[in-house]
Amino acid sequence: MHYNWGIVGSGWIAHDMANALIQEGVGIYGVASGHLSSAKKFSEEFSIEHVYENYQAMFEDENIDIVYIATPHNSHYEIMKDALLHNKHVFCEKAITLNSVELNECVEIAKERHLVISDGVTLFHMPLFKAIQKRVLSNEFGPVKMIQVNFGSFKEYDVNNRFFNPNLAGGALLDIGVYAVSFARWFMSSKPTTVLTTMTPFGTGVDESSGILLQNKGIEIAMISLTMRAKQPKEALWLAKTDILGCIIFLELKRRQSHIQVMDIR
Repeated sequence: MHYNWGIVGSGWIAHDMANALIQEGVGIYGVASGHLSSAKKFSEEFSIEHVYENYQAMFEDENIDIVYIATPHNSHYEIMKDALLHNKHVFCEKAITLNSVELNECVEIAKERHLVISDGVTLFHMPLFKAIQKRVLSNEFGPVKMIQVNFGSFKEYDVNNRFFNPNLAGGALLDIGVYAVSFARWFMSSKPTTVLTTMTPFGTGVDESSGILLQNKGIEIAMISLTMRAKQPKEALWLAKTDILGCIIFLELKRRQSHIQVMDIR
């Protein structure tokens, strides 16, 4: 079945998505952006026939089946809700919304209208992580005991940068933290019932660095450290135990590629 995609946003991540769709032989029907000039430039680069003056005009086009949202975090909820109310499926970049209240509202709309919402967190769509999860679910390594995730990058001190702008939903948790928390939850057997956090604020008030502790009823624990002002390896440790041995799964998390190393500890 053929679906017509509409892209909302024209930044670098939208460029990556457009290239991916074209590579897979999927046609891009239209594009809309916060600035019409940006949308026109984007359409010329990717030979997209339809350019819309605004998001609303795209959503009112009955030929659009799926909307891909690649705008700043703070705008996701309103754009996604509007798209769903116009009966469009939605593939939205992370962070999909700013909080669970916004997300739950959109999920209910999607259920009522038999629509699909998908989160664009990279690791959920990477063959490596699907393969690891399959091995975990088969009990190859035994039950999970502890998960540790580090994710840090260095951003220059700039109060106007979107990474640190509270009006654009900046901060470590809603940017790099989505990857780390998603990884931890991916391998926990149930939803955390205990969530403890602490943070160091940036000058604008958003979280420059964060520490997160998660624990579920299965007594699995995940410890997550995030920072936007210091470079650190993007690594994850997944620790399990069987009657015979302990097992550590080491993962290096990268945008383009990741690798796994399994170590037995006797």
